[in-house]
Amino acid sequence: MILFRSFIVLLTVISSTACTLSSYEPRNKNNICDIFREQRKWYDSASAARKRWGLPISVAMAIIYYESSFKPDARPPRRTCLFFFPGPRLSSAYGYAQAIDGTWENYKASTRRYGASRNDFDDAIDFVGWYCHTSYVQCGIQKNDAFRQYLAYHEGQKGYLRRSYRNKNWLVKKARQVQKRAVMYTRQLNQCEQELMKKNRFCIWPF
Repeated sequence: MILFRSFIVLLTVISSTACTLSSYEPRNKNNICDIFREQRKWYDSASAARKRWGLPISVAMAIIYYESSFKPDARPPRRTCLFFFPGPRLSSAYGYAQAIDGTWENYKASTRRYGASRNDFDDAIDFVGWYCHTSYVQCGIQKNDAFRQYLAYHEGQKGYLRRSYRNKNWLVKKARQVQKRAVMYTRQLNQCEQELMKKNRFCIWPF
């Protein structure tokens, strides 16, 4: 009996270290395979979001990269008051997906994920999937169109339909960078996804 309990404890320790969802930034953000090898449960979260919303993993990850650089507590910079004192932040955006307060509340109500947290990667990537699915429904943007999906992600669906991005050259340039990264991530993921699926299948989760 003692040996059995020791075995259970050992399995729990192994699973909590090898298959855990950690909150630190991945070391190599330019390779999606390295990201998922380091953050093993992120692949499961990304796969679940893809299955639920139909958004390619590469598009979701490219959006998160340009929104927060995979920082769980990312926030917009503060304004300055009297050229010195820190003032209010530029927006209420927070977390991996940089979701603002109102949109995050809409997401939780729409999906009934009332306990969702913006600094939890699983919730954040599901939010990105939900938002891009909404852009597909409301704006007709294909889910593999990272360029237009990012424009709608930044401007909102109503802003996108008004083409509010037309005079924002910096935003159009950033959207093209998102598209370019999504293409790169797609190419990389094609080379390692079978490996990731196989390795995650053998992860032993705590009881």
